[in-house]
Amino acid sequence: MCYSAQIRADYAKFVRRHGATVDLQDFFHLYWLRQQDGKAKVPRALDAAFLGDPAASELHPLIHAHAAAEATRLEQELFAQRTRLAKAERVLAGDKPTKKAADDRRIATSKITRAQLRLAELRRAPGDDDARIYPGYYAPVMVAERGQRVIKPMRYQCRPCGKPADYDRKYPGTYNARRDNLEGFWKGQFGRTHGVAVLTAFHEHVPRHAAEGRSLDPGEKESSVVLEFRPDPPQDMLVACLWSRWTGPDGEELLSFAAITDDPPPEVAAAGHDRCVIPIKPEHLQAWLSPDPANLAAQYAILDDRERPYYAHRMAA
Repeated sequence: MCYSAQIRADYAKFVRRHGATVDLQDFFHLYWLRQQDGKAKVPRALDAAFLGDPAASELHPLIHAHAAAEATRLEQELFAQRTRLAKAERVLAGDKPTKKAADDRRIATSKITRAQLRLAELRRAPGDDDARIYPGYYAPVMVAERGQRVIKPMRYQCRPCGKPADYDRKYPGTYNARRDNLEGFWKGQFGRTHGVAVLTAFHEHVPRHAAEGRSLDPGEKESSVVLEFRPDPPQDMLVACLWSRWTGPDGEELLSFAAITDDPPPEVAAAGHDRCVIPIKPEHLQAWLSPDPANLAAQYAILDDRERPYYAHRMAA
C-alpha cells in the first residue's frame, strides 16, 4: 500500500511539459471549503506553488487567511495548555497531588510540544516534507476533460460515485487500487475515469526485520518502520490513478483518487514491501487519460509497458 507519497507540487512544470491547464475554479472551491471548516488537508508545498504563481492570484487571499487562522488557533492552544500545565504543577507541588493533575501535566506537555512544532512549521519556508501527502490529503491530479488535459484537486482516498459517505470509514484502504482487482472492486472506475498523479517518491510501512535484511530474533515482537522509495536517478513519475466524482444527497461534491499498485520490483521486495505504484510512460499518457471501456486490454497493456526505474530506499520519518 502506498501509505504516503511525495507529490510534484510545482505543478507549473508538468503544465508546461504535458500541455495541461489548471482548473483554478476547483482549486478555489477547495481552498474556500478549507477556510470554512479547516478540514481539507492541503500540503504546504502546494500552497507555496500557488503563492508563487501570479495567474493564481485569486487563491492567494484564501491561502494567507488559512495560514493566519491556523497560527491563531495554535497560539490559543498553547495558551490554554500552558494554563492547564501550570495549574497541574501547582496541585502536584501541594500536599494532595492527584492522578488527574498528573494526567493533565502529561497531556498538556504533549500538546504544547505538538503546537510548538506546528507553529515552527508554519513559520519556516516549505521543504521536501511539505510536499508529502497521506490518505485524506488533497493533491493535483491530471485528467482528461472534453479532450483537454486538466489538473484538478483530488482527495487521496477514493470514494466511488453512488456510495454512501461512510464508505471512507468502512473501506479505509481505498487510497490504493490493486491491479489484480481493477475489474472487481474498481470496475466502476477502471476503463472509465483514469488520472495521473506526478510523484517523486512514495513511502511504505515495512517490517523492521525485513528492512534490515534479517529474520525475527527469538522472542522479538514484529515492529515496523517507514521507508522512502525514490527513483534513482531522481525523476518525476506519472503514477497511474483511478478517480471518481462523488455527489452527496445535498449536492455536496467530492473529487477523489486512488493510486494503482502492483507487485513490486526486486529492490522494493528486498526492502520488505509487497506493493509498488505504477509509473506509466509519457507516450501512453493520452491513451491512459482517455480510456475505452470496451477495450480494457489496451489499458492493461499500458500498465504492463510501464516505466521501470530503480527504487533506492532510506529510512523516513
